[in-house]
Amino acid sequence: MARDGLAAHYQGEDIAERILSALRAAQGADARVTAEVLAPLDHFHGRGLAATTEMAARLDPQADDRILDIGSGIGGPARWLAERFGCHVTGLDLMPSFCRAAEALNAAVGLSARVRILQGSALDLPFPAASFDHAYSQNVLMNIADKARFFTEAFRVLKPGGLFAVSCVGAGPGGEPFYPVPWASTPAESFLATPEETRRLVLDAGFDLVRFEDRTEAMLPARRRMLEEVERDGLPALGWHVFMGAERSLELVANTVRSDLAGRLTTLELLARRPG
Repeated sequence: MARDGLAAHYQGEDIAERILSALRAAQGADARVTAEVLAPLDHFHGRGLAATTEMAARLDPQADDRILDIGSGIGGPARWLAERFGCHVTGLDLMPSFCRAAEALNAAVGLSARVRILQGSALDLPFPAASFDHAYSQNVLMNIADKARFFTEAFRVLKPGGLFAVSCVGAGPGGEPFYPVPWASTPAESFLATPEETRRLVLDAGFDLVRFEDRTEAMLPARRRMLEEVERDGLPALGWHVFMGAERSLELVANTVRSDLAGRLTTLELLARRPG
């Protein structure tokens, strides 16, 4: 990973403070802060809470399961899972500013005991083998060059029978996307694999594939509508633009839709299981 480039792309401090201030401005100073209430702001990946809800349905977490979020960002999905299902979630992210924000927001919603945040690399997970019942990763793989290592590390820390849910953007046949996009400012931070390459990497790591879906065509109408609504009505009061910047966020969304329409991206979702 081009760490310096990623740090510049995702730069930002006081993320938690900005999020909580935006929430209070929109809902009042006495607004109750929960993982559900924060969801429009802190599910920093494609389709937000809707995607997390679908992922959770596939993992089917049980109370007291131990779940790993690889590339946890500011911790929205981890908090939502812990609040909704009563499981324990460990989030790991490369960006120190994201980890600090996640810890502050965990405290704000009273979930510090159930959601643990660590700063570290997805290519060198700081956990013993067979530590987690399930794992997931949402829109992280695009920033990882060594995808083989990413999948073998996830395989290592899962218990036999554990599930690994991944959603990511992949390479399309039309060439490089139009930059900047939500995960990268330039091609130096972006490492996109084709659906075929991704499938092979999952199997080579030792996983059984439960589900592998290219949702590119299915997602295009929704993305067109989203861009049209934002261009017509502006950004909503609550969203990840609160910490990424409104003008910049509009550009990132517009370039993603342009790239989709030009066949430069694919949208992939997969569910894999460690045998046993």
